[in-house]
Amino acid sequence: MLAADNLASYGSLARYKDIQRLHPVGASTIIGAGGDMSDFQHIQHMLDSLITEEFTYDDGNTLGPTEIYEYLKRVMYGRRSKLNPLWNALVVGGVKPNGESFLGYVDLLGTTYQSPTIATGFGAYIAQPLLRNAVDTREEALTEDEAVQVIQQCMKALFYRDARSLNKYQIAKVDKDGVTISDPISAPTVWGFAEGIRGYGAQTQ
Repeated sequence: MLAADNLASYGSLARYKDIQRLHPVGASTIIGAGGDMSDFQHIQHMLDSLITEEFTYDDGNTLGPTEIYEYLKRVMYGRRSKLNPLWNALVVGGVKPNGESFLGYVDLLGTTYQSPTIATGFGAYIAQPLLRNAVDTREEALTEDEAVQVIQQCMKALFYRDARSLNKYQIAKVDKDGVTISDPISAPTVWGFAEGIRGYGAQTQ
């Protein structure tokens, strides 16, 4: 499962609040992106063209998450080597033909790794400990409902602690039946505690 908020900022301006940063690739792969949205749109076009080209061969082969991960690794490293990187951090998730789950990370430098849990940006500092605490050593035992609860907890924590975030997000799921992306979800928030905070700005009493 992957999750990403729907915000695209222009500098410090929260300009677009309905951007989908989760993109299905084929029938068994999903990618999530942070960073520059125009570069992500370019990657989306590249992947859509790749899937179309593979379909036209009609040879019975399909591109799964492992192949998409390797392709993106070469693309990102190639652009970095030309000093013209695609300014994104990408998470590739999916299900392999043998039924195994896959989760990998690719960034603008072509750095890659695979892990049971991955978070990018500010989430690497705030959400990753929560994910590891819930998932590590029990990847196979974790139920879908439990995974959704952990993701919701992470997205809520990130919204509280990141001034450049949005409490509207989407969750993507990949299983043997294909890719499913939820409608935007709004994380409930409570700010009543802020009235008791003193020592910042004009609040000195």
